[in-house]
Amino acid sequence: MRAIPDGGPNGAGPVAAFVNRSGYLRKWLLLGVVIGVIAGLGAVVFYLALDYAGQFLLGQLGGYHVPQAAGDGGDTGSAGFERPWAIPLIAFGGALVSAWLIARFAPEAEGHGTDDAIEAVHTDPRGIRGRAIVVKTIASALTIGSGGSGGREGPAAQISAGFGSLLTRRLDLSDDDGRIAVSLGIGAGIGAIFGTPLGGAVLAASIVYRKDFNYETLIPGFITSAAAYAVFGSILGFDPLFGYVAADFRFDHPALLLWFVVLGLLSAAIGYLYARTFYGTRALTAKLPGGKVIKPAIGGLAVGLLGLALPQVLSSGYGWAQQATATDTLMAIPLWIVLLVPFAKILATSLSIGTGGSGGIFGPGVVIGAFVGAGLWRLGELVDAPGLPDSPGVFVVVGMMACFGSVAHAPLAVLIMVAEMTGSFSVAPCALVAVGLAYLLISRTDVSIYEAQRVDREAAAAERARLRTPGP
Repeated sequence: MRAIPDGGPNGAGPVAAFVNRSGYLRKWLLLGVVIGVIAGLGAVVFYLALDYAGQFLLGQLGGYHVPQAAGDGGDTGSAGFERPWAIPLIAFGGALVSAWLIARFAPEAEGHGTDDAIEAVHTDPRGIRGRAIVVKTIASALTIGSGGSGGREGPAAQISAGFGSLLTRRLDLSDDDGRIAVSLGIGAGIGAIFGTPLGGAVLAASIVYRKDFNYETLIPGFITSAAAYAVFGSILGFDPLFGYVAADFRFDHPALLLWFVVLGLLSAAIGYLYARTFYGTRALTAKLPGGKVIKPAIGGLAVGLLGLALPQVLSSGYGWAQQATATDTLMAIPLWIVLLVPFAKILATSLSIGTGGSGGIFGPGVVIGAFVGAGLWRLGELVDAPGLPDSPGVFVVVGMMACFGSVAHAPLAVLIMVAEMTGSFSVAPCALVAVGLAYLLISRTDVSIYEAQRVDREAAAAERARLRTPGP
């Protein structure tokens, strides 16, 4: 691990001097708005790049249109593959070009991106290069747009965190302020592209630790996330990503919570499997022969072949999660597919991103959790279980929260984000049980989907002090 450079205000210029002389309120009002505006614009750029890449690569070349979530247009997608032979080749080609760009111009853009941004918070908030932002945008759009299983939040986080790092360098902010600026970028970028401003602010304060919360980041995060959400929404719309799911759900019987105890247990197990499989694939890939270009390309080819059997694994999968929220569309999917999707999506994400491709792992985690909830509801419906809600929506929403919120060690942030993505705050009593139980189980292990997280603020401070101490 590299030593942490000393940093701080040294009069780099009149703007830098003005910012560094400012009090807490003025400083974070200014920096928060600026980071938020750039985070919102960056999220728009990446969203459009990904949309155009998907329409051209899978849509025009492959003759296949993936289903879309309600907030993305709600297109139900293609009924089948017009040119099935083209799908694996497109996934292979997209992964190949993406991997070449990363290897040639910015090796740090490999993977899901959020871990690199978290690592920058802890070790060097000045260290995210500008070229990594550009490469991450293009490479992720190619990977996911060609069918690779990845989410759009990782690139959005790295783009806005990179701008926070740029501000830290240009304004010569102190290391403490730089860490806050990069954290704000992570939360604002993810919050903007998912349309979850409150969740993004809470995420900024919690994602860098496994068992702690940075209150110094929370209040500036409100400003930053609101600005990012306003910019993104004013261009692309303010509708929740999944529309309004379980809008008619009302918690009216305590016995219902028993279902969510079961869902919490399942979510913890699947979340644990997700993290283990992803990082196990990454470790195995590093030992296999072949360069950093060919291995992600082979992973892309494998995902394309898997997608012919299970199209739910291709690209982000948000449209399939949307279909799982409604009874009619969920019942149209065979039960064996519903039960298999969480495992297939874990495998596809590991092959797409764990082999060295570029894309987020938050989004796939949400889809995995959605089908965990959908699978439990389908099994209950099959045996006519007592107390089962009429619609799978609440199970799907809570599954999203519990599965990823637990393994990301950010239960509150993810709970809020999914509630904002689905307009489903009425599921809170059920969610608290499932998310809380899943997180308690995961926290008894050493597993996290974000390896760069530190345990808490005290451990992170001790590490920085140790790295600054000159060796003998």
